[in-house]
Amino acid sequence: MKPRVLANVRIVDPSTGIDEIGDIVIIDGRISAIGADAAGMAPPSGAEIEDCAGLIAVPGLVDACVHIGEPGAEHRETIASASRAAARGGVTSIIMMPDTDPVIDDVALVDFVQRLARDEAVVRVHPAAALTKGLKGEEMTEFGLLLEAGAVWLSNGRHTVDNPAVMRRAMTYARDFGAVIAVATQDQRLGATGVMNEGLFASWLGLPGIPREAEIIPLERDLRLAGLTGARYHAMSISVPQSADVIRDAKARGLAVTAGISINHLTLNETDIGEYRTFFRLSPPLRTEDDRRAMVAALAEGVIDIIVSAHDPQDVDTKRLPFADAENGAIGLETMLAAALRLYHSGDVPLMRLVDALSTRPARILGLEAGTLAPGARADIALIDADYPWVVSKDDLISKSKNSPFEDARFTGKVLQTLVAGVTVHRA
Repeated sequence: MKPRVLANVRIVDPSTGIDEIGDIVIIDGRISAIGADAAGMAPPSGAEIEDCAGLIAVPGLVDACVHIGEPGAEHRETIASASRAAARGGVTSIIMMPDTDPVIDDVALVDFVQRLARDEAVVRVHPAAALTKGLKGEEMTEFGLLLEAGAVWLSNGRHTVDNPAVMRRAMTYARDFGAVIAVATQDQRLGATGVMNEGLFASWLGLPGIPREAEIIPLERDLRLAGLTGARYHAMSISVPQSADVIRDAKARGLAVTAGISINHLTLNETDIGEYRTFFRLSPPLRTEDDRRAMVAALAEGVIDIIVSAHDPQDVDTKRLPFADAENGAIGLETMLAAALRLYHSGDVPLMRLVDALSTRPARILGLEAGTLAPGARADIALIDADYPWVVSKDDLISKSKNSPFEDARFTGKVLQTLVAGVTVHRA
């Protein structure tokens, strides 16, 4: 591999606090030097020099919530197709949720995902292991064996663990292994009949609503159990200000608690459903505009730690249905960064904080070798033109499923090149 130099690029790296124009020198797939210091050095012998003036270099994004159909539903998404979609969106590391068929609840499935990813993926794919067998919330999996095999954290996927005794026991065991428990906080009974946010707009559409308490109550319960056990706890995707408030309070009490939010809940609201557009049926549901703005503020403050795509491919058989009958979920790997840049252009979230939430902080929470452009780190890099105008076209989406809530959306900002270990895996 020839050395590479990305010259005259704006470098934004939260892990080092750097925001400056300079060079990035890559040797043997790792970053050798960065910034103004690198710009003053003679390039390595035989190096490929690429002028990146006007572009921004950030650590490759780390998406901590990606649902993939393989194994069991390869018609919706495969590891290979998801990885290509990720590369197009500047994502160099994805965390694959365990709700496949069969569920990733034993060592053989963790090994299967890793081997398939090595053979077919163009980005790094890390499996999450099931917290309970079959995701049924009844019996814990073998945490130690799964983590030793390469699982990066323990999750019950889309499902909340209803039984508090099971959750307490799981947290206790996870604490002893130093593992993170990452869960959805949606009470399945309280929101069983609902299909969108409960409120006036749902009444206008004649659709049953999901109260915000369906999210807040299980979250508050889990945080109490996290305090009781001392476990590391991650709320995967919160959506209402009251959830951010209880996360803030838990952090103030010194609990090892973090929280994520999907890009959809930062940039869309319930009125986007319009005339029953099923691509906007999500879990948790899209909330009000006031809720969205409050969550953006919580992200900027750092109460919400990370942004995820919540990539959840669904095909026409599950989406071309009446709104109340359609499946939850939307794809997002290819549009997460572009949508997030809306918050930067509006002045709501500084670019450094945005990159931190998309890359540096998820890598730190998961303990991954990612999320940094520091010398010695792997050269996983996204090169962005923050002012590039483009329109999302269904025909251009790489994902095998096309259920994007941003179809026909106009964006300003695009990933022009993605590097994994110094090798270009996507170029616009």
